[in-house]
Amino acid sequence: MKRILLLIFSFSQFLILFTACDHIDESERLIYVQSAPVGRNVLIEDYTGQNCQNCPTATQTIAQLQEAYGEDTVVAVAIHSGNFGYMRGDRSRPYPLTTDLGDSYFKHWGLSSQPVGIVNRQGSSDYSEWGTQVRQQMGQQAQVSLEAEATYDEAGRSINIKVSSTALERGYEGKLQVWLTEDSIVEGQRMPDGVWNAEYVHNHVFRDAVNGTWGTDFSIKQEETLKDDFSYTLPDGVTWKPEHMHAVVFVYNDAGVDQVVSAAVTVPSE
Repeated sequence: MKRILLLIFSFSQFLILFTACDHIDESERLIYVQSAPVGRNVLIEDYTGQNCQNCPTATQTIAQLQEAYGEDTVVAVAIHSGNFGYMRGDRSRPYPLTTDLGDSYFKHWGLSSQPVGIVNRQGSSDYSEWGTQVRQQMGQQAQVSLEAEATYDEAGRSINIKVSSTALERGYEGKLQVWLTEDSIVEGQRMPDGVWNAEYVHNHVFRDAVNGTWGTDFSIKQEETLKDDFSYTLPDGVTWKPEHMHAVVFVYNDAGVDQVVSAAVTVPSE
């Protein structure tokens, strides 16, 4: 009898252990899932000038690409610079949209003609090539996911920018750059027929760099998320309209631009 009771007890203990290790539903298991690949947005640095007769055609090319792929995917920055950024090429007489910093970029990249563009920092090219380059870059995966938001503080006349960066399949080393652009600027422009159009509307015009000429050092590990805050006070005397401005944020290194995003500046309603 004792032997029988012992067998029954042992069997019951086995059942308890067995049921304790019973099947766990797949939905309840902890499974490591690698971050999903992120498509690459494309930055077009459009080196242009108000006295550049063919530059409106390049601008139209950008508009067509943005219409086809979306303004969030194709991010353009019109950098007024070069000889066509100055009246009669006189460096002491810049057109209103020309900036010293934009001109320094023009010289840095060794550019000599306009219109000319740099797509994701893969070398300079004519606007007739931009469509092909944009499609090639869009077909690649970014290593960094970027999110940005920008708000305007009227009291301090400052634009505050929050950036969130996440590394995906592997870490990334390079630079993080924040630029400000402005849309809907009515200023003169030489047109393809040679006529001066005093009512031309300029968009995505480069205004300034928020965090230095070449940005700030950027290092991120796989699966890591970084948060960065930037603030830019509008210079005295400028007529920039924050409600028409964007913060353009991108990461890059010697291989080119890995990812870019554009965030409209939010202006609190009164």
